[in-house]
Amino acid sequence: MASKLPAALRQELKIRAAELSLDIQDAVTDAVSTWREGPASTTTLDTTGADSFSTWLPPGMYDAFKETCTQRGISFIQGLAQAVRRWLDTHPSPSAQPAGGDPERKIVCNQKGGVGKTAVSAGVAQAYAEDGKRVLLVDYDPQGHLSQQLGIPQIPPGEDSLVSHMVGEGKGSLHDLVVTLEDPRFGKRLDVLPSCFDGFLLDARVGVKAYTGRGYQKEAALELALAPVEADYDVIVIDCPPSLGIAMDAALYYGRRRPGERAGVSGAIIPVLAEDSSATAYSMLAGQISDLSGDLNLDIDYLGLVVNLYDSRRGFVATSSLKSWKSLGTPPVLAVINDLKEQREAVRQTKPLLAYAPLSEQAEAMRQIARGASA
Repeated sequence: MASKLPAALRQELKIRAAELSLDIQDAVTDAVSTWREGPASTTTLDTTGADSFSTWLPPGMYDAFKETCTQRGISFIQGLAQAVRRWLDTHPSPSAQPAGGDPERKIVCNQKGGVGKTAVSAGVAQAYAEDGKRVLLVDYDPQGHLSQQLGIPQIPPGEDSLVSHMVGEGKGSLHDLVVTLEDPRFGKRLDVLPSCFDGFLLDARVGVKAYTGRGYQKEAALELALAPVEADYDVIVIDCPPSLGIAMDAALYYGRRRPGERAGVSGAIIPVLAEDSSATAYSMLAGQISDLSGDLNLDIDYLGLVVNLYDSRRGFVATSSLKSWKSLGTPPVLAVINDLKEQREAVRQTKPLLAYAPLSEQAEAMRQIARGASA
C-alpha cells in the first residue's frame, strides 16, 4: 500500500501498535479489513498536510480497499485515515494511566428536554472508558432514563443515594451505590451511579439544608457528595435533568475550572437540536451560566455543542439552524449526530451504544465528542 496519512494519525498508529505488540502492517491490515466490512462513515477527517505512508498488505487487499473507496466516493487518503482512526478508537491503549489530581468533569446539560442529554452522556462516558480511562457516569436526572436504558434499577425513595449524600445525610459510602458495566469493551472501567426517586425533591432538600445548615453552600452540594469517590476516576460525566434550578447550579459549579486546572478540560457539553426552540433554551442556559459565574466569581468553560437527531430532510428549519449553530464559533460544534436507528436499538436492548454498534456512525460521533471535549 502506498498512500498518505496525517502525521498525527501516523504517530498515534505507531505508538498504539507498539503498545499492543503489533507490527504496523498487521495493524493496518486489521484496520482496512474492518473498515471495509463496516458501515460507511459520514464523518470526513481532516487530511490536510498528509505525508507519504506505505506498508505491506495481503495480496489483493489494496485493490479491494481502493474499490471500496471508489464505491463510497472518497479519496484513498480519506479512506485510509478513516480506517486508521476507527482502528485506534476500537483498540484503546492498554497502558492508559490515571490522570492524577482532579478528574475531568463533563456536565451534559440543557434545560430543554428531548435533546439527547442522556444519549450523549452515556456515549461520551463509554468512549472515554473504551479509551482506557476510568469513568463514573452519574444519572443526575430523577426521571432515571439513563439508568433504565442501561438496565440498572433506580434507587427507591428513602434509601441511601446521591441526594442523601448531597444534603449530608448519607448512610454509607457512595462507592457502595455505583454499578460497574461488565461489557468487556470497557474493561470494568465504566461505573454508573444510578438515579434515585428522591431526586425530584432535590432542590427543596438542598434549599432547606442551605437555610438550616451552618456553613453549607448549596452550589457545592454535588461536589460535597462526589468528593470521596473522585480519586477513583479519570473522568466523571454528569447527565443533568432538564432544569434551571438549584440542581443545575450545583452541576455547573461542579464543572467549574478548579485552581490550576487547564481551560477546556472540565465544563459544559450542551446537546441541542436543529430547531428554533433549542436556540431559546440555549440562551436561557447561557444566562444561568453567566449569572452563576458572575455571582461566585467562577470560570465555567463551554466544552462545546452537540447537534443531535439531525435530519436534513426536515428542510430549511433544520439546515439553517445547523448553519447558525456552526456559525457561533464559540462554543464549537463538537459533532452533528444524525437521526439513525442504532441508538434506539441499543436502548431497546438495554445495551451501551458502543458495545451494541461500535462501528456505527453514532458511536464514532461519541468518540469525536470525547476527543473534542478534552482539548
